[in-house]
Amino acid sequence: MVNTKPKKGDLLIAEPAIIGDVSFNRSIVLLADHSEEGSIGFILNKPLEYSINDLIPEVNASFKVYNGGPVEQDNLYFIHKIPELIPDSIEISLGIYWGGDFTKVAALIKENIIKETDLKFFLGYSGWEASQLENELKSNSWVVSQNIYKKNIIEKDYQTFWKEKMLEFGGEYSIWSNAPENPSYN
Repeated sequence: MVNTKPKKGDLLIAEPAIIGDVSFNRSIVLLADHSEEGSIGFILNKPLEYSINDLIPEVNASFKVYNGGPVEQDNLYFIHKIPELIPDSIEISLGIYWGGDFTKVAALIKENIIKETDLKFFLGYSGWEASQLENELKSNSWVVSQNIYKKNIIEKDYQTFWKEKMLEFGGEYSIWSNAPENPSYN
């Protein structure tokens, strides 16, 4: 379902564009927080060439790391669906949590208690100052959609996610679903 006013836990789907922001082209962002002071989210469908082990060698696991957004890309963030295992987690909504005790996360990964389907790592985040996101919505940069996947959003196939949303929206969006990401490939 498409909304016009974003709220914590919603998805921001980047509007189709031929020329646009490289950071957000074909992005789907989970809003981790949204208020009058601003918004914070994580890009769900932009994997990096790193695994968690590449960034933190003592965590011997191959969990993918995603580009969470252009802000603070030297910091590691995570969302998850296992608050009972990770102290100090903050609920986003619908069974999805943000952050928590990373020492505990590292230990649980080492013990094979946490699986990659439970948690998603990000370098950086997406951030908007007060009214910045609303202005981007007015300029048709984003479509706001409810998170119908709830906590299973962590397991969504990042390769097809944006295309699926375009087909779901229908109409003129359907045309964009098969367009090449880079128009020069056409």
